[in-house]
Amino acid sequence: MLTEEMVCGPARLRIDVFGPNPREHVLDEMSFMNYRLADVTLSQQPTLPTADIVIAQDGPKDISYGGGVMTFTGDWPAGPIQKVIVALLALRLEDAGLHPFHSSAVRYRGKSVLFLGGESNHGKTMGQIEGCKRGGELISTETTVISDDGVAVMGSKSVFLKKRTEGTERADKAAPEAGVAKFFGAMPTWEQFNGLAPIDLVIVPAIDGNFATNTVEMGPFERQFQTLHSLQNYFLLNELLAPGLPIPLVDTEDRRRRRAAFVAKFCDRPYYFVRAANPQLLMDEVDRVL
Repeated sequence: MLTEEMVCGPARLRIDVFGPNPREHVLDEMSFMNYRLADVTLSQQPTLPTADIVIAQDGPKDISYGGGVMTFTGDWPAGPIQKVIVALLALRLEDAGLHPFHSSAVRYRGKSVLFLGGESNHGKTMGQIEGCKRGGELISTETTVISDDGVAVMGSKSVFLKKRTEGTERADKAAPEAGVAKFFGAMPTWEQFNGLAPIDLVIVPAIDGNFATNTVEMGPFERQFQTLHSLQNYFLLNELLAPGLPIPLVDTEDRRRRRAAFVAKFCDRPYYFVRAANPQLLMDEVDRVL
């Protein structure tokens, strides 16, 4: 048996592995975890009395959830296990009043600008890179963890996921740095912003080479609609873990209502939807809004 705990800020999960195949760690490497969340660390000195995730290597391949415990049975690759760890850590963060947003963020011209990966998710990374290229400091790349009072408290720092393990394959995704080569030639460098960052402005970007530039201030419903998409991204409600096997439902009606109440409160700040052909034109519009 292997027992290991994963820690992200105040969120902690215990994982127990049983079976004939010895492991040094639950995951061989942590790049996906730190891409999808922020500063995930490991401990093999358990502090929690019981497991949140059980991996039972013997038996037919299956997954179930009950009594607050996710149980993998059979031979599972690392990819689906990573996704479940992220989902359960996101729930623990919510319990602590922290909300992972599928987004990037920069400290730019004295303001904290959040590029929201909403329903379509087209441009948050390129917007972040261009904002940093113009002198902004990096707050986050793939995920921004935001407190109940709208302050970014931590975020992922890896711009791209360069290696996908089995169970996370995506043929529809371009090579990790293809967009950088197209729009920037080479990856710019930047400084990181250290400290708490109250979010001042939210941009929902849409970058496509065919788009004419257009900026619209968003209304209350569409602000909340896009923001809820960003938050729900972590709970895998629309994904398969393996052919024929979706993740069991980990959400509840009470959680969804509390999440929606947080969204309504968070959306009481400027939100703009920006269409642009490239990141440079996108940031020109951000400059104009600021």
